[in-house]
Amino acid sequence: MTNGAGSPNGRSVSYRDAGVDVEAGDRAVALMRQHVARATRPEVVGSLGGFAGLFALDVARYRRPLLASSTDGVGTKIAVARALDVHDTVGIDLVAMVVDDLVVCGAEPLFLLDYIACGSLEPGRIASIVSGIATGCEQAGCALVGGETAEHPGLMGIDDYDLAATGVGVVEADAVLGPELVRPGDVVVAMASSGLHSNGFSLVRHILFGPADPDQPAGVSEAGRAALAGYEQALGTTLGQALLTPTRIYARDCLAVIEAAEVHAFAHITGGGLAANLARVIPAGAVATVERSTWAPPALFGILAERGGVGEADMEATFNQGVGMVAIVAAADADTVVRTLEERGVHAWIAGQIEALPEGGEQDAGVARLVGAHR
Repeated sequence: MTNGAGSPNGRSVSYRDAGVDVEAGDRAVALMRQHVARATRPEVVGSLGGFAGLFALDVARYRRPLLASSTDGVGTKIAVARALDVHDTVGIDLVAMVVDDLVVCGAEPLFLLDYIACGSLEPGRIASIVSGIATGCEQAGCALVGGETAEHPGLMGIDDYDLAATGVGVVEADAVLGPELVRPGDVVVAMASSGLHSNGFSLVRHILFGPADPDQPAGVSEAGRAALAGYEQALGTTLGQALLTPTRIYARDCLAVIEAAEVHAFAHITGGGLAANLARVIPAGAVATVERSTWAPPALFGILAERGGVGEADMEATFNQGVGMVAIVAAADADTVVRTLEERGVHAWIAGQIEALPEGGEQDAGVARLVGAHR
């Protein structure tokens, strides 16, 4: 029987007893302030700590502005970060997943808000995560205007955490990119990925770690952590470091390409792989043909395929295979696009073309196919 003191033994109960440490939350906010201060723009109004983030959109700059929004997370790549106790890179992944979806329609990313859920709030770890988010925002040219950190004791393990974010961008109504602009004769320009980015990690974990070990961080066994720490000659680094390589952020590069050339569409190559994501920006009655011979997937993909016995079809339907973003451009501008990207440090190449389906080949949606063999 509970007495008036609020607990069976008569002792006063606090929020900390329930698993939520308010003071730790305050320490985390203090630690992350320096990182958030780096990720700003002139349009940001106010500072960290308000109930809402304020952004003064200068509507005089636009003829007919459309706001674009995107929400995403990092997925089970977090398990690798936890197993290695490295938390300052997954924030970059988080930003990339959001802003590179925004730029696909031609939108300039303006600001982002993050959400961090954890079992127990450890201020240093939260600050490390936010430092990565701030770095990603700097790379994307957008502001981090706020966020939320929530403790979920009893619902999540003490060391568990998950990330999500929402971003907002702006694009002129008459400058929106997409399948409506794509036409036969256009050229497919591929942009190199920095690695696995933030997709396919459930398969990675299945290949490398086997069944989850509930007694180990992120369910990764001691043998799994040893595998992550192992140096791979083909990679020039440890397997764990290669897997945690942050997702390349293409937002500013894509905006530069829009300024330099006639761009009809972009495709962000995430879950589902190259063909499935490219098909999303191909109009009905057309097909995008990509030549595998134009590039060689980086060694990491081959290691995973070999160790897991994963066939080519499953690899291509799960991973980006070395292509993180695709631009569909007017044929006359293809060389300009490649040159612009290379000058910005993004390896790019002409990978294919858009063709009309032959008569009788009508379909309700666009098609993308990979042909030939990799180098």
